[in-house]
Amino acid sequence: MKNLSKKILKWCGWEINNEVEIPNKCVICIAPHTSNWDFVWGNLFNKAMRAKAHFFIKKEWFKFPLGNFMRALGGIPVDRSKKTSLTDQIAEEFKKHEKFQLGITPEGTRKYNPDWKKGFYFIAYKANVPIVLATLDYEKKELGYKKIVIPSGNYEDDIIEIKNFYKNTKGKYPELFGI
Repeated sequence: MKNLSKKILKWCGWEINNEVEIPNKCVICIAPHTSNWDFVWGNLFNKAMRAKAHFFIKKEWFKFPLGNFMRALGGIPVDRSKKTSLTDQIAEEFKKHEKFQLGITPEGTRKYNPDWKKGFYFIAYKANVPIVLATLDYEKKELGYKKIVIPSGNYEDDIIEIKNFYKNTKGKYPELFGI
């Protein structure tokens, strides 16, 4: 599947450009997220890198017939109507595995949202794992793991660094990317 995924990405004009090695345990911050196509390219990239990164997706995607397919891709269903401590649950999940990588789009939506969800940060902080900044740049047609950030616990300072990193990255619909 690795070679096929790489060939599909290349045939579609995408280039893989990793600048850091992905750790066995990490939260992967994926931005920008402005289109459903991000899911397609992201999963092809995931397979091309032989990663088994998990991801959150709304529970509605787990109804028949897509449920088993989403789980096989690494999907974790999320019920957005419940206000439970998902960050604590997922932080505990990291302790159970030798390898656990979790991809999260911090915008939480494909619509313009400059107020990113904080969960990706606090999952990494509580689990004591790094955040890998991954890009999906439509202008450059480039995917990659670009930078590693160790959460300090000072969310305000760390999120400025993270958002500044993405300021020149273009989503499929750049006007929908809010930093």
